[in-house]
Amino acid sequence: MKTRAFVVVFLLTILAYGQKARKYSNEFMNIGVDAAALGMSNAVVSQSADVNSGYWNPAGLTKLEDNQIALMHSSYFANIANYNYLAFAMPIDDRSAVGISLIRFGVDDILDTTQLLDDQGNINYDRINLFSTADYGLTFSYARKIPLDGFSYGVNAKVIRRIIGDFASSWGFGLDAGIQFQSQNDWKFGVMARDITTTFNAWTFDKEKLAAIEDAVEGQNQEVPESTELTIPKLQLGMSKKFVFHYDYSLVTALDLNVRFEQNNDVFSTSFASITPSLGFEFGYTELVFLRAGVGNFQNELQLDNSENLSFQPNFGVGFKYRGIQIDYAFTDIGDQSAALYSNVFSLKLDFSVFR
Repeated sequence: MKTRAFVVVFLLTILAYGQKARKYSNEFMNIGVDAAALGMSNAVVSQSADVNSGYWNPAGLTKLEDNQIALMHSSYFANIANYNYLAFAMPIDDRSAVGISLIRFGVDDILDTTQLLDDQGNINYDRINLFSTADYGLTFSYARKIPLDGFSYGVNAKVIRRIIGDFASSWGFGLDAGIQFQSQNDWKFGVMARDITTTFNAWTFDKEKLAAIEDAVEGQNQEVPESTELTIPKLQLGMSKKFVFHYDYSLVTALDLNVRFEQNNDVFSTSFASITPSLGFEFGYTELVFLRAGVGNFQNELQLDNSENLSFQPNFGVGFKYRGIQIDYAFTDIGDQSAALYSNVFSLKLDFSVFR
């Protein structure tokens, strides 16, 4: 009954806000965390089972056996933008766990030339200032196993802070919810619903600063944007299975479907929803060394002759795990957010058992 109620609320939210919410809002929260997941093209919603589950599917936090901490850094757009991630999670008891994570995506040391000209119209380089534009996402997670064998659920409460120098800033709030299920034959299934109530952002603007931009560039039409912003819900469905060969070798295969409730150039697209799949593979040796590969972001790209061409994004990664310390690397780009050049992503995960 509770599951049915959740689905009804989720669908009603989509219908209520789908027409007035922006298609692309708070996109920095969709880039992804953990080089291990990125190396598998983000196809991890069903098998995520560590501190990073707070992002991918909070239900996976119930698999924690000890406190964990995770760090990640990556750079995009020729090192102009930096993406940093920090997370901590801990089990409360044998049935529940909590976590907290922080994401920052920002561009620093941007030149502010709005005051370059003095009152006499002369160029004065001493009047140039620096500012940053940064997006912050703070997430609080709670997960718990339910009496049904193999089932667990998790919820996220998100606080969004976005800053564009002194020109504009916003606060936002939203909720996520996830479910995981593991069958008797070790098949795993997962559902992650992001921004289930729509994530609301309220912006404030410095009109004097915006006016300065218009004065700096003659004829520039700098209208104040809308002060409210809604992020429409998204859904990620996944299934995976781990195969073990000769005790020492393992292979994880995973398939995820990423659903946005709007029409875009995803490989499957309707007026109600668009779907793009992700496939991920992880080959492991003695749970010590891992090789990963994935493919995702299938898009119908419009060509100059108005024809469509199917494109996709491959990803690769490696990992090393020893006594509670895991270091991962992924060769990827900004995921399904742009056609940026490929980037190197590194992440670190520590199990607190290493300190005992």
